[in-house]
Amino acid sequence: MKIALLGYGKMGKMIEEIAISRDHEIIARVDEKTTDFNIKEADVAIDFSIPSVAFKNISMCLENNVPVISGTTGWLENYDKAVNLCEEKKGAFIYASNFSLGVNVFFQLNEYLAKMMKNLSQYDVSIEETHHTQKLDAPSGTAITLAEGIINNSHNKSWKLDNATSDEIPIKALRQPEVPGTHTIIYKSDVDTIDITHTAHNREGFALGAVIAAEWIIGKTGVFSMKDVLNLG
Repeated sequence: MKIALLGYGKMGKMIEEIAISRDHEIIARVDEKTTDFNIKEADVAIDFSIPSVAFKNISMCLENNVPVISGTTGWLENYDKAVNLCEEKKGAFIYASNFSLGVNVFFQLNEYLAKMMKNLSQYDVSIEETHHTQKLDAPSGTAITLAEGIINNSHNKSWKLDNATSDEIPIKALRQPEVPGTHTIIYKSDVDTIDITHTAHNREGFALGAVIAAEWIIGKTGVFSMKDVLNLG
């Protein structure tokens, strides 16, 4: 499989290492200074760029009939446009706030727990996420996905960074050196606390999941998620 890497920072380099170990070929390594590449040579593109260029990268792929996997967060105001373009061009597209296989199991666990807690009004739910100091967006895309999973399965209406009202889920975003990503869902009452946590030990899990998604999407048409890739639906 010939892969174009759109974004060649730490994640791009980790994806390259894992893709090569799985006998794939990297045909383009694209960063903000790269101009000389032909996206049409790729069987699939993997975008781990920055929020300001993610939608441009995704659109370029879909316009050229190249399936695209995107793990860039912070650009989702244009997500519906990407979906419409994918449908218009009969392309293939996966966006995930987190490609880690463990995190995607955690997403399902979070939704199941939210259903169980829905009618236990004595518990207040909150989310805490911790990442490395280089992370550009807050809260993390993973925290937002977790919040949406709770909202879809509870009486909560929305989420808010830090201070929240009674029907909002408060999210606390912490930034510390060299933390790949830790997410905790907390249900607290006057008498006890229930919490579940996913802790990433390194970036390898994110990169592996992105490569597995790229392998899966070849030959398919449509807009998909990691639930489809991992058959978690």
